[in-house]
Amino acid sequence: MKVNHLAKNGRKVYDDIRNEKDKKTGAIRAGLSQIEWSTQHFMKHEHIIKAVEPGSIAEELGLASGDKLISINDNIIEDVFDYLFLVNDEELTLLVEKTNGEEWELQIEKDYDEDIGIVFEQGLMDEYRSCKNKCMFCFIDQMPKGMRETLYFKDDDSRLSFLQGNYITLTNMSDQDIERIIRYHLEPINISFHTTNPELRCMMLNNRFAGDALKKVDLLYEAGIVMNGQIVLCKGINDGAELERSIRELSRYLPYLQSVSVVPAGLTKYRDGLYPLESFDREDAAEVLGAIHRWQEEIFKTHGTHFVHAGDEWYAMAGQEVPEEERYDGYLQLENGVGMLRLLFDEFRDALDALPGDEREREVSVATGRLSYPYLKRLLTELKGKYPNTKVRLYPIENRFFGESITVSGLITGRDLMEQLRGKRLGTRLLLPCNMFRSEEEVFLDDVTLTQLKEALQVRVDIVKSSGQDFVESILRLEME
Repeated sequence: MKVNHLAKNGRKVYDDIRNEKDKKTGAIRAGLSQIEWSTQHFMKHEHIIKAVEPGSIAEELGLASGDKLISINDNIIEDVFDYLFLVNDEELTLLVEKTNGEEWELQIEKDYDEDIGIVFEQGLMDEYRSCKNKCMFCFIDQMPKGMRETLYFKDDDSRLSFLQGNYITLTNMSDQDIERIIRYHLEPINISFHTTNPELRCMMLNNRFAGDALKKVDLLYEAGIVMNGQIVLCKGINDGAELERSIRELSRYLPYLQSVSVVPAGLTKYRDGLYPLESFDREDAAEVLGAIHRWQEEIFKTHGTHFVHAGDEWYAMAGQEVPEEERYDGYLQLENGVGMLRLLFDEFRDALDALPGDEREREVSVATGRLSYPYLKRLLTELKGKYPNTKVRLYPIENRFFGESITVSGLITGRDLMEQLRGKRLGTRLLLPCNMFRSEEEVFLDDVTLTQLKEALQVRVDIVKSSGQDFVESILRLEME
């Protein structure tokens, strides 16, 4: 299946460097067994075509917006998984209901894995499954009122785990869901473990079935399904001895559980009525890193992989250097904030080394979160050595909207940028990382638009992609010279 079509059906495109990673298409297998669904079940899923791609097989066949796909090769389709796998066959029989009520049976001969060019109204071709847990650390429960409705939706959908890399708790999955993952060999599946202690997991997720849900991991492991895991660490809850236990027990799922990230719980100032969690301090962060590094060394000796990885926030909190590239085992958890700083460093320096340097004058500004500020400051000092007349003012933005304990740039709002940058020397351009914006839109989390920010600060604003090379080129504006 072509990646472009898959992206239009729900996969998020992370960035240029991330696009080189496996797009999940390698898991597609031929020879699928037929799937039988009752008519009553099928009636819940009307797969309405939103658009057909120009020049595609679907356009050639006369399919159009508003038509309904009923079946492929006599298989009733529940959701995007059935569609993506069934549509790969070289010979297809599509049953389609046209907008006038006519039913068309269409015969297709094509190359294996060739896309037929249909885009559906619903990316999953089904309703999104919401999370039924009440996790003590849930970030959505810590959001202020009055934000856009989509920010309050809690997903816990295994299909989004496969398509977008989302993490799931397994508490929302039936035996049928597990069977489909195994049948289609959908991988990797990303799992929020948090702890391997069943009783503690029930308490942390506020779900009496959360402990039993861990048994599903055994089924995935036995079937050879590749997994990644995460542990959201809460001070005094699942750290210390409990963290040691979790790492030890999760390492038994190697090699199919290929990585586990450990990230600190994000605590906003909107926690009234929620479990009284505490923030980690510098000493706590150093202790967490010590445990993770010990396990990395031990596991590497026997498995040749470091397996467990600390989120970048731990190193910033502890005032420590992030590990070298080799320790990240191929950056398996970039989207989870693991290794992003190291990758940025290496890409930035490689790009800078390849440039000749010059004496031209430039004056720009960069806004970032407090987490990455000291690291970016070092990189900009290195750039200054090669471009002595390039002036870059770096501004760390305090997160007043969510609270000062939130230090990542991806949660900075337009309002905070306006308030803290107004009146500052910004030069000819202000550079902002792309993760501050809603996907594919020029809108911040608080619905402030890029246009509003420009008007408030009276400066040109450039959105910078996440790679280090893009950062260098945006500062120097090499593409314009």
